[in-house]
Formats: sequence, C-alpha cells, structure tokens
Amino acid sequence: MTDTAIRKIQTQGVHHITLVGADRQTTIDFWEGVLGMPFIFDQPNLDDPDEGHLYFDPGDGRLITIFTNETRKPDPARTSTEVGAVHHVAFNVSQASFWQAAKRLDARGIRHSGPKDRGFMDSIYFNDPLGLTIELASYRFEPPEGVRHAEVMIEAHRIRVERGDHHIDREHLADAIELIVHRGQQSLSTDRSAKNPF
Repeated sequence: MTDTAIRKIQTQGVHHITLVGADRQTTIDFWEGVLGMPFIFDQPNLDDPDEGHLYFDPGDGRLITIFTNETRKPDPARTSTEVGAVHHVAFNVSQASFWQAAKRLDARGIRHSGPKDRGFMDSIYFNDPLGLTIELASYRFEPPEGVRHAEVMIEAHRIRVERGDHHIDREHLADAIELIVHRGQQSLSTDRSAKNPF
C-alpha cells in the first residue's frame, strides 16, 4: 500500500535569488561596485546560450545571481508591482553601514527614501539601474548567543499582540530577549525577577 498523505517540503534557507539583468558591466558595477558584493562566479546561462549568468555573494555565503545579455540596456523605470511580481529585495547591513548609506548613495546621485523607522529595524530604499527597489535593512538588536533573529521576532510579536500594540518596537524586542535568556539559560538564583539594588 502506498502512503498518499501530503507532507511539507521543508526549506532550510534561501539558496539563491536570480534576477534578469541588462548587460554584464552594468550588473557588475551595481552589485559589486555599489553594494560591495564580491563577484564570485561567471558562466553561461545553461538554459539560454545567449545569456551570461553572474554570481555575487551578498555577505552570508548565499548567492544573488543575474542573467545578463549584451543586447539589453538598463531601463530605470520601476519594475512591476502587480500581483506575483517582486516588490523589493532587502539586504542586511550593520548599523555602522546603514548610517553611511544615504551619504554614499547621495555621492552617486542615487535617489533614495532616506532612513525609515521600522520599529525593529531601520530601512532605506532606492532603485537599481533596472528599476528594482532595493532595501538596505539593519536590525536594531542582536539576538542572544545561539538564537536567531527570527526567534526574537516571534517572541516580540507575541508580546506586541498580547499588549495590543500596533507594531513591534524596541521595548518588545528588549522584553523578548530577556524572556529568551530567562527560558534558555540556567541560573543558580531561585528568584530571577527584576531587582533594584540601589
């Protein structure tokens, strides 16, 4: 008898994202020359011999890949935001890099949103040379050792909902981190509640 029960296909992270680019040099100049992603791999598109396939490391060892074709020229018009389209792609940056982003985009004459307060992170948005919106995002917190950002976020979400607050903000993050440490790290103390020793 065959087992016909449906089961999930469990993902374990983003392997890569592939975008349709214009020419090779525009692609390299943006992804490496603006965003600092090392250009690590170059080969033909195995499904279309008229295209190149360029690979970049966005900083976590995963891949951003771009199909290039010398007959395609950059078109800065905003890419589609219709249903099923990619609205934007977000990349993680440190707080140090985030607070330099506007100045460095300004130096190139690249229009941007300016810093945006997202409660749990800071964001800045701008378009690539082909009209795709890029977000540079920087978390406002570091998770406890051995804990992922997503684990802090789900706890902060639960705290926010329980309190009836509109969105996750710094206080929810701080309380989530405290809760995660309390649950996950042992202590010799029998009473670990907050104290005032002054």
